[in-house]
Amino acid sequence: MMMKKKKQVPEWLNSSLWYSSSDHHRFDPPEPPSPLPPPVSVSEDPPTIPTNHDASPSSSISSAPSAADDTSRHGHAHTQLLVELSRKVIDMRELRRVASQGLSDAAAQALRPTLWKLLLGCLPPDRALWSSELAKKRSQYKHFKDDLLINPSEIIRRMHNSTSHDIDDAKFQSRTLLARSQITHGDHPLSLRKTSIWNQFFRDTEIIEQIDRDVKRTHPDMHFFSGDSQFAKSNQEAFKNILIIFAKLNPGIRYVQGMNEVLAPLFYVFRNDPDEENAAFAEADTFFCFVELLSGFQDNFCKQLDNSLVGIRSTITRLSQLLKEHDEELWRHLEITTKVNPQFYAFRWITLLLTREFDFSDILHIWDTLLSDPEGPKETLLRVCCAMLILVRRRLLAGDFTSNLKLLQSYPSTNISHLLHVANKLHVQSV
Repeated sequence: MMMKKKKQVPEWLNSSLWYSSSDHHRFDPPEPPSPLPPPVSVSEDPPTIPTNHDASPSSSISSAPSAADDTSRHGHAHTQLLVELSRKVIDMRELRRVASQGLSDAAAQALRPTLWKLLLGCLPPDRALWSSELAKKRSQYKHFKDDLLINPSEIIRRMHNSTSHDIDDAKFQSRTLLARSQITHGDHPLSLRKTSIWNQFFRDTEIIEQIDRDVKRTHPDMHFFSGDSQFAKSNQEAFKNILIIFAKLNPGIRYVQGMNEVLAPLFYVFRNDPDEENAAFAEADTFFCFVELLSGFQDNFCKQLDNSLVGIRSTITRLSQLLKEHDEELWRHLEITTKVNPQFYAFRWITLLLTREFDFSDILHIWDTLLSDPEGPKETLLRVCCAMLILVRRRLLAGDFTSNLKLLQSYPSTNISHLLHVANKLHVQSV
């Protein structure tokens, strides 16, 4: 009987280039399996990444880009993005290809707002339609705010006024407030009917209070999101509006803790748009882009689907399979030898789209790549998560359950260009 040949670990995985030497952690690890610990941000100097190989990479894997290569590549991508974005009708396939290479810091603020709207489908490829499409969406969002962010007593008053428009002003003023006999049972604040607007209002209050708490905890180290300035308070108010409206328009999902973290990069990018008009409408634009983004991840936030083929546990299983495919030795050590359940670390990675694992500026660069994938951000996200495991491969292979869990729940600072390079190589190998 022939022995089954053991799958060899690709030689390129053993290169020192992929492994972070930092032993510092930015978060205090939560107790497993809690996925959403309160955010803590600690400043840390990034580690030095080796630039030479300990082992020669396989012939099918090219070496990682150096810092000089990164600068040249980003500069070239900047020029290409300007060319693509200036076309009358944008070639989305080419735009995604160029955007996947990453944006330079100099180009990011100017180009990223428009780029993300295009990649998320909130702007059509035809530039001639941009103005009308934005105007339509912004008007629609205003109607959402008018209809969904008002007190039930105001709804009742409006309903009554709409039936009394033909009476004269004097009678109109006297009948603005309903008499007790005119208030139906369904309109009474103590009504228990499911269709009662007051019943719905009180059920919404619990979610609104949760949203308010989470918004105040969003990136407390950034003045943009936190603080007593009028600017920070206005941003928090916009945050709450978006999440409340989303919850009311999506009763099957409503609001789930962590959505505020996913919303943060979108609103930050659009609110800092150099175009003042676009920046002024950042709340509306962010809402529609948030809806589009979550449409690809909404199953991860639905508890009823947790154990289904499309729920979060299935997604985590796919990550496990991806690691096994590319590095069976590491997979076996983590899940068989040390028994580290991937849910203990990957739940947060996936549901929050890595927003709690890296510095905010690095998150934006990662999202440039996530959003540019024509297959959708979920596939790229899984490859990036797999690459994160590979980057700390040696430390994981040398670790036990406790040390590995601490490492993965408090992921060390790393070179984001190298991380995305490894993720891309995983994609190339799978094709």
